[in-house]
Amino acid sequence: MSMQVGDYVLQRLREWDVRQVFGYPGDGINGLVAAFGRAGNDPQFVQSRHEEMSAFEAVGYAKFSGRVGVCTATSGPGAIHLLNGLYDAKLDHVPVVAIIGQTARSAMGGSYQQEVDLQSLFKDVASDYLVEVNVSAQLPNALDRAFRVAATRRAPTAIIIPADLQEEEYEPPEHAFKHVLSSPPGLPVSTLIPAEDEIRQAAEVLNAGSKVAILIGQGAREAADEVIEVADITGAGVAKALLGKDVLADDLPFVTGPIGLLGSRPSYELMRDCDTLLIVGSNFPYTQFLPEPGQARAIQIDCDGTFIGMRYPTEANLVGDAKATLRALLPMLERQTDRAWREDIEKNVQRWWETVERQSMLSADPVNPMRVVWELSQCIPDNAIVTADSGSSTNWYARCLKFRGEMRGSLSGTLATMGPGVPYAIGAKFAHPDRPVIALVGDGAMQMNGLAELLTIRRYHEQWSDPRLVVCVFHNNDLNQVTWELRAMGGAPKFEESQIIPDISYCDIARDMGLEAIAVDHPDELGSAWDTALAARRPVVLDVRCDPEMAPIPPHASYDQMRDTAEAVLRGDPDAWELIKKGVKMKAQEFLR
Repeated sequence: MSMQVGDYVLQRLREWDVRQVFGYPGDGINGLVAAFGRAGNDPQFVQSRHEEMSAFEAVGYAKFSGRVGVCTATSGPGAIHLLNGLYDAKLDHVPVVAIIGQTARSAMGGSYQQEVDLQSLFKDVASDYLVEVNVSAQLPNALDRAFRVAATRRAPTAIIIPADLQEEEYEPPEHAFKHVLSSPPGLPVSTLIPAEDEIRQAAEVLNAGSKVAILIGQGAREAADEVIEVADITGAGVAKALLGKDVLADDLPFVTGPIGLLGSRPSYELMRDCDTLLIVGSNFPYTQFLPEPGQARAIQIDCDGTFIGMRYPTEANLVGDAKATLRALLPMLERQTDRAWREDIEKNVQRWWETVERQSMLSADPVNPMRVVWELSQCIPDNAIVTADSGSSTNWYARCLKFRGEMRGSLSGTLATMGPGVPYAIGAKFAHPDRPVIALVGDGAMQMNGLAELLTIRRYHEQWSDPRLVVCVFHNNDLNQVTWELRAMGGAPKFEESQIIPDISYCDIARDMGLEAIAVDHPDELGSAWDTALAARRPVVLDVRCDPEMAPIPPHASYDQMRDTAEAVLRGDPDAWELIKKGVKMKAQEFLR
């Protein structure tokens, strides 16, 4: 029985076990949209409010499912809108396939409406695999390669299908010259392990160390048990890059927490004082937070050799699967009998969490944003998924949220773009409809695009077996992270024309959209608000009025940064002395015992 090209595309997606396609319609994909109708919406077309959100939802789905995310958009402006979300996938190494419409072939080159050179436009973001399909016989190989490359290289890929081709009859490739066949959908299952002599070299370096530090990223997620064993044998502490925050639980006494500008003091001290460094599945870019060059002997494990030795001078480089490589390394390690280094790490970690609690409980006007996340840590379900947006709220996600159990979490780690918090949460709900999801979002990101996606949540929430999705808005009417960056890095006072955003009620908007909502403007209301939101049987918006003057001070802030901030504040910042007073109170908590 004959079928159109659009029908074949969906058939191949089903064969790849694609369950959702995140998209927005347009005439450049009319043939594909019509095919969804003929296929009984299998796979499901999930309609976002904007193509950028479709891409973010596909990224969120891929991050939390471990599968390839799929998004689609029309030609011209629709395709352009996908780019930011696809760059998020590229920089965080997430497998996403974008299926994009194009002007009809007969009109190409004629300056036709919505005609954009998509191959030029996408050649960077989809550099691992980009193809325009101009005859239907290309399709099996093009679709299969897009999925295999995306999954294998952990990257976005793109397929461009002109609008007129989508409605033509599908003709498969023949056993003929200049026709390219393809294998049935599926990925090879293989595990890369370095050579034994390379593993032995790494073991010698670790065995020679007396102060071992481990840095893990998202590439260590499947190797959590092995990382714990290595840390136990070597007496190491384990710091976590932001994308690896959910790899190990924070109730492990040797886990020092996040590293970097959003990091913890124990992680800073771990890197400052170690003599040996093991990096597993991380491409952490901020080298100033790693040991001084020459201070530590270093080993790196990564499945991609192009990322080995980029951030720190390493002498043992193991290209391989993290779990399998560590499993092969473990029998070669000698147990560190002197546990003084480990004991110091555990004391530092305990003191740090006490510091975070004291900082979270500091008074503010009206609510301390740290307390918002600290209170969440006390009641969050062990199987929850947390998404975070980019902004000052990212600091509180990084420092204050204690991961435990089967909790997962992610954010735009490398691109650090605003706006993915809510669409990531939507993607997470489609990946795990039986788990609660919490999005931590600043009001700037919420106004940028999160508000519109509340409608997407309302539309689909009844499909989720566990309908709990809490969007927590840090409501401070300030583009807060940039405000503090201006002060600390630019030595400039707050420029209100660029930094202040309109004051609105996120509760009122949520209720108008058919969701539940809770307003919080007093810190003592936070605990009960979180309990209520997490017990609700439908999505909830938690609108928390936060103090914008609670400084996200790094625990290792330099004298120059502190001086520049104070000088900037005193040069004309509103409430200058109040800012300084709160900053001093925050920093002082680190030195209490």
